[in-house]
Amino acid sequence: MMIHLEDVYKAYGQKLILNDIDLKVSTGEFCSVVGPSGCGKTTILKLILGQEFATSGILKIDGEDITSPSPQQGIVYQRYSLFPHLTVLENIALGKRLERLFLNSFTTSKKDKEEAQYYLEKVRLDGHGNKYPHELSGGMQQRVAIAQALIMRPKVMLFDEPFGALDPGTREDLQVFLLELWEETRMTIFFVTHDLEEALFLGTRLLVISQFYKHVKNPEGAKIVADYPLSRSANSTTVKEKGEFGAMIQKIRREGFDQNYCQRIEDFNLQHKDSFQTI
Repeated sequence: MMIHLEDVYKAYGQKLILNDIDLKVSTGEFCSVVGPSGCGKTTILKLILGQEFATSGILKIDGEDITSPSPQQGIVYQRYSLFPHLTVLENIALGKRLERLFLNSFTTSKKDKEEAQYYLEKVRLDGHGNKYPHELSGGMQQRVAIAQALIMRPKVMLFDEPFGALDPGTREDLQVFLLELWEETRMTIFFVTHDLEEALFLGTRLLVISQFYKHVKNPEGAKIVADYPLSRSANSTTVKEKGEFGAMIQKIRREGFDQNYCQRIEDFNLQHKDSFQTI
């Protein structure tokens, strides 16, 4: 199991954000994560990244405790993590240069350049390596950010609203691009988004996290209220126009976003084979 969270609680002071999160994600899975604003989606991502510490609980990647950020956790944010004074190729190779810093060397080796070029081609930006970020469109910059993470060969790729700042056309292009990249590499992806259509289109699994549920003992903090296995048979964006696609979005919106529809914990729609609860 690639990601394992068990009995995970996260509080800031007296405010409980995450309430008993139990999650297993298998190697190669594309896990989409949705939920109401402020429910703790990004908090879970930061816990897996090692950027935040849980108040209590077990957090592991490949059987190892998550104690801090490391190259095994790649991250792509909504705002591009690119340095304006570096070329595209230099930005992609930056992680490798930083690794060499620990060896008292901050040079970019020939091997680093070759690897950076490989990932530049992987994200379909061959020919743009000598440009600077400001010379690229938003979608192209986000592809560079993905390549920047991929070159470190992480065990899991984390995405925090990566396409949220893009126009709809560019956003959909990048959705298709990311799907094609995932199908080629079968990397493990944990993808946080506020867009239900995007989550349903991309994932092989959909997690709905919400603070809207009925629980007499601990009414605070968000839980995983739904966990769906998704089909990966349709890759065309035309699937978004189908009636069952829209119906599923409405179902998710009701289960996770409707404050007037609060399920009891024993009624959570946990359909995925890896779902579990430690109540």
